[in-house]
Amino acid sequence: MAVFAYSRVSTHEQTTENQKLEINNAGFNVDYWFADEGVSGKICARQRPQFSLLIDKIRDGETIVCSKLDRLGRDAIDVLSTVRHLTERNIKVIVIQLGNTDLTSTTGKLLLTMLMAVAEMERSLIVERTQAGLARAKAEGKQLGRRSKTTDEQKKVIRQKLLDGVSVSAVAREYGVSRATVVLVRNGVLNLH
Repeated sequence: MAVFAYSRVSTHEQTTENQKLEINNAGFNVDYWFADEGVSGKICARQRPQFSLLIDKIRDGETIVCSKLDRLGRDAIDVLSTVRHLTERNIKVIVIQLGNTDLTSTTGKLLLTMLMAVAEMERSLIVERTQAGLARAKAEGKQLGRRSKTTDEQKKVIRQKLLDGVSVSAVAREYGVSRATVVLVRNGVLNLH
């Protein structure tokens, strides 16, 4: 049965060579290499071009090897879904980082579940810290979000121009903003401060 290797890096400036080296050093005789380069980890595994090709090419009973768990998916749900799909096809999933553990084995499933729970908890903690920081900044009176491209005076002028019959497109071009921004100013959604 064939052995497939998968690697991924987020930017084109990075290379998958270290991941390939790890897989080779672990003693795997790889028949097929697939590498997604310049593909963010935020993209679901099945939507990545090379991973998708790998899934189409691999046959039931064969093996996928990757260097690290985060190469397999964007988050716990994506990794679990991917491994579950591969398990249904009797495809082994080996992760070098986890001591060559087969994630489709009973031990691998337990390990994967625990690691994913820890990852989810860490993600939740990051969200909590971010929300707390935003709440503190707001309480301190700091303006959150992007700065407005138009001043309060410009917003008044924009509203008047629109009342005088100047088109939304013409006003948008004049102020270097999108038509949507002009409409929001006209409708009072982007209020004066």
